[in-house]
Amino acid sequence: MRRTLVLLAVILAATPTLQAKSAAPASIEEVTITELQARMKTGALTARALTEAYLARIKKLDPKLRSVLEVNPDALAIAGALDAERKQKGPRGPLHGIPVLIKDNIATADRMQTTAGSLALVGVKPPRDSFVVERLRAAGAVILGKTNLSEWANMRSPHSSSGWSARGGQTNNPYALDRNPCGSSSGTGAAIAANLATVGVGTETDGSVVCPSASQALVGIKPTVGLVSRSGIIPISHNQDTAGPMARTVADAAALLTAMAAPDPADTATAASTGKATDYTSFIDPDGLRGMRIGVAPKKAFGSLPATDRVTDAAIAVLKANGAEVVDPAEIPHLGEYDDAELAVLLTDLKWDMQRYLEDWAPGAKVHTLEDLIAFDTAHASEELPFFGQEFFERAVKKGSFETPEYKKALQTCHKLAREEGLDATLTKYKLDAILAPTGGTPWLTDLVTGDHFAMSSSTPAAVSGYPAITVPAGEDHGLPLGITFMGPAWSEAKLIKIASGFEHATHARKPPRMLPSVKLTAH
Repeated sequence: MRRTLVLLAVILAATPTLQAKSAAPASIEEVTITELQARMKTGALTARALTEAYLARIKKLDPKLRSVLEVNPDALAIAGALDAERKQKGPRGPLHGIPVLIKDNIATADRMQTTAGSLALVGVKPPRDSFVVERLRAAGAVILGKTNLSEWANMRSPHSSSGWSARGGQTNNPYALDRNPCGSSSGTGAAIAANLATVGVGTETDGSVVCPSASQALVGIKPTVGLVSRSGIIPISHNQDTAGPMARTVADAAALLTAMAAPDPADTATAASTGKATDYTSFIDPDGLRGMRIGVAPKKAFGSLPATDRVTDAAIAVLKANGAEVVDPAEIPHLGEYDDAELAVLLTDLKWDMQRYLEDWAPGAKVHTLEDLIAFDTAHASEELPFFGQEFFERAVKKGSFETPEYKKALQTCHKLAREEGLDATLTKYKLDAILAPTGGTPWLTDLVTGDHFAMSSSTPAAVSGYPAITVPAGEDHGLPLGITFMGPAWSEAKLIKIASGFEHATHARKPPRMLPSVKLTAH
């Protein structure tokens, strides 16, 4: 970890300082992709100057956040080349010259690491870019750096602290530094919330995009499984994993999703998305709530807290005031009934999907199986296991193959109860366009001793079904962000983005973080 921080300091120290003549904005806080492209079109801004500005901001702020594991040593050169291309040929699209931060479980075949936060993969270079990174580079994005995360995407121990990894230490929430950023896309969430890049990419198996987004006043999209390729992404489960955009506005998240979504021959799940990916920015609509029929999950469904109840009630009022038809409550059957089945599926998938990744994407590594990772952690316990263990790893290695009756039954249970008899049943019964629920509770105090303190979460139905969900800033509790989630049927990203953009336009609930050391919660 210290070596990584030293390397980061050396890279940043070598970064050219901003010159007065640089075509850079006076401030890059809360700036959007549309605004940046307008400035670059007139020549008031260059991609290189924008990249310089973000690098300077990372250098200044990230020591408090620990959200960026490393910056791309080639970022300035890439940005400069994109500036030259813009002059010669024009922009490739909305992401041309836009700095993007990506989670450190997404492979890049450059001078950065791809480790999932673990020391076991330090120094191992993937043979090629992940498909998502290929798509981003082709769209003209500047891959600015890799973000910290919950090590192994929070699938090592049930007692983990979200945002902690052996490589990067503990990521902090920019709204209050002693509060947790939620995980596992913790670093991406903290960095984008703190304006260390324009947009970022996270990954989710169950909550790892939407929870850190809600906890840091971001828009996070968890796509339908299969809309975005997983090739080259360190896995947990091929049944539930997906990458997703994290941004400060719905429009920016939509632009990023547009670039990411495409069929990939190397990921068979994406075959189902053929013809479904589109320009999601075309669905941004300030009046997007009008005519929508939205069901509200019962408060008891995911846990009832005073702060989330207050925010949910306010969201319902916004929906009604802006032309939506609200069904309150809209019961979702079987919640909690498939939790054990989900874990059984995830543990089995983890064993075999991880082995396949190590074989294909980390051929030079000294670890080749989950057993090897367990042995590595045990041998490096002072660095890898100082706060929590690897119980999930140890349970996963005992699992059988995908052909065992136990696995097949668990997977069937998940699909039946979460899809056909769960979300599908609710959406059909009430004739809904989407279901609304609070994304999660107030960000908790980070606790490395006893681990996370989740008060509530609504991520599991969309996660287990493989259906899309989008979280949007909706309010706060003592200055700490709270979000609401809209979830819908498979491939309904366009409609969810329209709904979310209408809600965003009506509320403008996001407030930039102030990097407070702490906040004191008192009774309302």
